[in-house]
Amino acid sequence: MFLLLCQKVPHVVLRQFVRHESETSTSLVLERSLNRVQLLGRVGQDPVLRQVEGKNPVTIFSLATNEMWRSGDSEVYQMGDVSQKTTWHRISVFRPGLRDVAYQYVKKGSRIYLEGKIDYGEYMDKNNVRRQATTIIAGKTRNIPPLLTKSELLEKQPVPNF
Repeated sequence: MFLLLCQKVPHVVLRQFVRHESETSTSLVLERSLNRVQLLGRVGQDPVLRQVEGKNPVTIFSLATNEMWRSGDSEVYQMGDVSQKTTWHRISVFRPGLRDVAYQYVKKGSRIYLEGKIDYGEYMDKNNVRRQATTIIAGKTRNIPPLLTKSELLEKQPVPNF
C-alpha cells in the first residue's frame, strides 16, 4: 500500500492571499482565495521523471476519473441505463519527497486519491506553436486498496460461529 509522509502531518489548509487595491482607500487589501482539487481515479500510465536544465525535476502521470449517471427514467436498475464519461487529468508532482515516492510506487492501473491545485499554463510545441495545458499540481497523494468482492471478504474474515 502506498501511503505518503502526509499522514504524519496534521491536515492543514493553506491560505493564499491576493493583493488588490481598495476602492475606498489607497492601501492594498489582502484577500483569501482557494485553488484546490480532489481526485479519485486510476493511473493511466507509469509515472515519468523529467528534468529540464535549470529547473526542478517533476514526476508526471495521467489519471482517469469517471462520471456515471442513469440515463433511463425507470426506478428499477437495468444494465443499459447507466452512462459513463471518462476524463483524463495530467498530474505533476514537484514536491521532492512526494515526487520521488510517486515515481517509485505509483503504477499504471493503481487507484489513487490526490489533492492538489489546478494550473493553466502555456508552452511552445515542436513547431513553435503556442499551446495551452491544464495540469493538476499534486500536493498530497495516497493509494487506495482495491475493492474486495463478498467472497474475498469472507475468505479474509471468517464468519464467527454463534
